Amino acid sequence: MTVSNENHGADADERDLTHVDEEGNAQMVDVGSKPDTQRRAVARGTIHLTESTIDAIRGDQIGKGDVLATARIGAIQAVKHTWETIPMCHQIPVTNVETAFDVEDDRVTLSVTVETTGKTGCEMEALEGVTTGLNVVWDMVKAAEKDADGQYPDTRISDVRVVTKEKSQA
Repeated sequence: MTVSNENHGADADERDLTHVDEEGNAQMVDVGSKPDTQRRAVARGTIHLTESTIDAIRGDQIGKGDVLATARIGAIQAVKHTWETIPMCHQIPVTNVETAFDVEDDRVTLSVTVETTGKTGCEMEALEGVTTGLNVVWDMVKAAEKDADGQYPDTRISDVRVVTKEKSQA
């Protein structure tokens, strides 16, 4: 297994792995001595859908209810619970979550902005918000997206990424 090391000048035996103890066991990083800073992260992703499904979303004609309102709630809940699903994430004080949907003819793009004041970043929370929000969209529209064989040939989630990550003194 190859391990990337921020200390590029160190020999292989001198690696400073942040999430592994001396015995090679996974561990959470101690951030207790770090100063609190204001942090903000924005993540974005897209779900590709058929035009008829997009029309049904716009017309509030999806049988399960308001797709974007439900996805917004799912995204916010995911942000708040990221520390429970990603093993080495710290529980952080989320101070703000914003969601924005861009609905085009064949896709919905979701952007999630997360803000915190704390000792560690919030980009994982933003990513969790995007992926869960898009999964909620899929769940809400899956009956409309299925083909005759029960498959999803036109449905896919793509381009999930951190758009920005910012840090400033609190």
